[in-house]
Amino acid sequence: MAPLRTRALDAVEEMDRPDCDPTRLDRTYAQFALVNRAVSGWRGIYRQQLRPLLSAASTTTLLDIGCGGGDVPVLLSRWAARDGLRLEITAIDPDRRAAAFAARHRTRAGVTFRRQAAAELLDAGARFDVVVSNHVLHHLDAGELAGFLAESAALSTGLVIHNDLRRSPAAYALFSAGALVFPGSYIRQDGLTSIRRSYTAAELRGAAPPGWTVLPRSPFRNLLILDQAPALSAGGGP
Repeated sequence: MAPLRTRALDAVEEMDRPDCDPTRLDRTYAQFALVNRAVSGWRGIYRQQLRPLLSAASTTTLLDIGCGGGDVPVLLSRWAARDGLRLEITAIDPDRRAAAFAARHRTRAGVTFRRQAAAELLDAGARFDVVVSNHVLHHLDAGELAGFLAESAALSTGLVIHNDLRRSPAAYALFSAGALVFPGSYIRQDGLTSIRRSYTAAELRGAAPPGWTVLPRSPFRNLLILDQAPALSAGGGP
């Protein structure tokens, strides 16, 4: 599919338009919970990357940047609680509409939603053990990506995980057919736009600064990871 050979940087998602239909937008935020559980792979990310860092004895802090409708931080909080692990999550989004939806529909102990940008937290001196994002990278051009990665690295004292789509003709075709089950929202049209804007693994490796690792995951995902945790010496001593 020739249009997928390069990122469609000029394509705009309907839900990002300030004048988009508020009813369809709320329905989109609500349906994100189903889409993310089906295809975003957060259960595997939690088991493999996040759960080993958590403890029943001490609290781990996690920041979700660009949390949208808020379903991902709530899922992470539930999984940690079921495992008896202590996790405090701050979930931020600068969009007032996303923040309002999360405040109305995603209230949960251990998860704090804020209408805020990452730069504001950084300026306030906030730091977190773990920083994550879901479906943010494809919204960014090269300059915005560099700034976003720098901010997320500065906000974390340990692990950073950015989870996003991976562009391919197969991903586009399968989502085009599968997303027909989400009527009355922007899921299908904006999902296809998101795939067109997303990075291949090679493109993301080329765009990321040194120290970041790209892990392609199924189905059609990229994880962009930075691990800043201090390395232990071979003998376990200083």
